[in-house]
Amino acid sequence: MTQPLLDIKDLRTYFISAKGTRVVKAVDGVSFTLNEGETLGIVGESGSGKTVTSMSILRLLPPAARIVDGEIWFAGENLLTKSEREMQRIRGSQITMILQDPLMSLNPLFTIGEQIAEPLRIHRGMRGNAVVERIKELLRDVRIPAAEVRMREYPHQMSGGMRQRIVGAISISCEPRLLIADEPTTSLDVTIQAQYLQLLKDIQKRSGLAMIFITHNIGIVAKMCDKVVVMYAGKLVERAPVREIFNRPAHPY
Repeated sequence: MTQPLLDIKDLRTYFISAKGTRVVKAVDGVSFTLNEGETLGIVGESGSGKTVTSMSILRLLPPAARIVDGEIWFAGENLLTKSEREMQRIRGSQITMILQDPLMSLNPLFTIGEQIAEPLRIHRGMRGNAVVERIKELLRDVRIPAAEVRMREYPHQMSGGMRQRIVGAISISCEPRLLIADEPTTSLDVTIQAQYLQLLKDIQKRSGLAMIFITHNIGIVAKMCDKVVVMYAGKLVERAPVREIFNRPAHPY
């Protein structure tokens, strides 16, 4: 039997107050798997633990949060045993993330080209003309016209849809195996949203990467995902293939 790319076992991430007197169980015993090339939807209302689950995978949690139990296996290795330096090598190269607000991801002081170049220099050791050509290629991949001009521009010179595509270009620049998209279409209007979702599907088809799609929009789940897990109050209350969730939901929530 093929080993899943991502295998999360009984993950528990708690927020613990400074004095240890208050504990919020943000993620409380979550388990699921994801194979190469698959898309998993994580759905649930705000505060259900969706984003904390994804940040636990990346081990990018706020100081008050702690992974108290569980295992996160990625490509056959337990990420919870990795040092911070080892995780820095994994983030941005093997596992990447798209956030819902592209302005949170992009630095207003640097050009688009400089920001796409950063992971290429850090993780791939690329320099000079090779970086420039790769930037142009990535901009074309995410359907940004006039790549040579756009790479010299700044985030404020782009529309919301273009900024989100730039973030997409950064996230796929080092050909990751897993892409986590956290509500990536929230700030986009309906037409641009549909184009962006199709773009992600096209990128996945070409590259074979696995995706986790975090959303509260069940329509997006129907369009994008192979299977879905439903979270409620930190717990996983249902998991099934997408069609089964729509045709025979097992949980009232």
